[in-house]
This record gives sequence, structure tokens and C-alpha cells, in this order.
Amino acid sequence: MEITFWGVRGSIASPGPDTIGVGGNTSCVEVRCGSQTIILDAGTGIRRLGDKLMGEGAVEATLLLSHLHWDHIQGIPFFVPAYVPSSRLQIVGGTNGVMPLRDALAHQMTAPVFPVRLDELGAKIDWREVKPAESFKLGDVEVRVAKQNHPGGSYAYRLDYKGRSVVYATDTEHYACVDPALYALAKDADVLIYDSQYTPEEYRGSSAGSSKVGWGHSTYVAGVELAWAAGVGQYVLFHHDPRRNDAAVEDIERKTRELFPHSVAAREGLKIDLLALAQAA
Repeated sequence: MEITFWGVRGSIASPGPDTIGVGGNTSCVEVRCGSQTIILDAGTGIRRLGDKLMGEGAVEATLLLSHLHWDHIQGIPFFVPAYVPSSRLQIVGGTNGVMPLRDALAHQMTAPVFPVRLDELGAKIDWREVKPAESFKLGDVEVRVAKQNHPGGSYAYRLDYKGRSVVYATDTEHYACVDPALYALAKDADVLIYDSQYTPEEYRGSSAGSSKVGWGHSTYVAGVELAWAAGVGQYVLFHHDPRRNDAAVEDIERKTRELFPHSVAAREGLKIDLLALAQAA
């Protein structure tokens, strides 16, 4: 089981000389479970992942979407395997209470905002909508789902494969206590990838700018509290604020390690081999 990060930013892509070390693409994480490919979110980072997959032959993959805000789906129209008839894709997302998953993704690929319609894609695409607390199998991978605290709703996923596990929990706002649903989902997980967009000061509005309470994102301190409570092996800070430069991300990573030593800030290109991680523990 291997995790590769292709996009780690939140809200909007932020390329530039000050973000080149961490990366400026929005959310996209590849998880390889044996020969099976699972993709977590389809932000702008999925474009380069698609190019890599095309170099490996016919593409068969499952895409798990946390939710349908732009920074998590904008890469789909630029994911080359979706245009290739030999590709087989399954797209999974939670119910949103507004429209079916397929209709929502078709909506972003309509004139005048995009020249290619969803129904013109060449790949064979299957669709699945999931509900909170649902679990299902993807081959040998068990997937569990949890509802998160985010405007419009969002979903966290846990992947279990041959005794290893990763939890992907982004675009969620913490409560005054550890979120019970995320605690149950992350219990004893090897890796927790968690929305760490703000510092506590930014979240409260005690530093420059307004309060971020109610915006649907969390802090590294809340991530540490969840990591300790759930007994996870490694905490990965994710969904970095688009205004945060490389040095600022490194500073938050350092502060986080003082609270939870097994922490790392997600960066484009970062790979985590869960077997090697377990052997090093």
C-alpha cells in the first residue's frame, strides 16, 4: 500500500516561486493497493497523475470524491484517461441533497464554461453514491465512509488493505471536542491525512484577517488532538492555505511535530509506503 500526493493545496491552485517546494495544485492523492489504483479527489493535481497513468497502459481506477467544491473536481476535464475508450473508471461521491453525482460533474462541463461535455468522454465510467457510515469493497480494499462538518457536506474515507490503513479527511471543521465520527473512522489507522488549513490564531481571527469559524476547515492543533485520540501512526497535514508559502508550511510542520512527533506536511511528490512505515515504527 503506497500513497502519493499530487495536489495538496486547498481552495484554489497557487503556483509560484514561493510555493514550488510544497506545490500549488489542489487536492489529489493516489493510493496504490497492490495493482489497484484509488484516487482521492480530483483537484488540479489529477492532471499530472493522469499523464503518469497513461504511460503505464490501459487505466482502471476508482475516484473517491470528498465533495464537489471546485478545488476538488476541477481536474476532471483535464484527466486524460477519461477521454480514452480503453479506460475504466468508477467515480464515487457522497449524496449532496441537490443533484445526482453524475449531474453535478456534468454541470461543470457545459457551455459556455467548458467545450467538452461529460457524455463525450470516451472512458467507461461507472457511478456510485454513498451515504454516511456506509462501507463497501473495492476488490481487496475495504472502504468506510464518514460525514464531515463542511458547508454543503463532505465525506471522509478510510481504506483498509491487507492489514494497512489510510484515512483521508479533508474539508472538515473540528468541534469543541474530537469529532466522534472521525475518531471512529481513524481509530488505529496507519496514516491520517487531515485538513490542516489554518493555525489556531487564523481560525479564531486573533491574527491578521477575519475569523474562519464556520468556513469548514480545521487546524493543525485539532489534527493533533484527533491523531492522539485515535492512536494513528502518522499524521499528514493537508489542504494547505493557498496564501501560505513554503517557509510558513515548514514552520507549521515543525510546530506540529512538537505536539505529535510522527507528523509531516503533505508536499507534491511525497510518497508514503505503509509497509516501510510500519517496519520503521
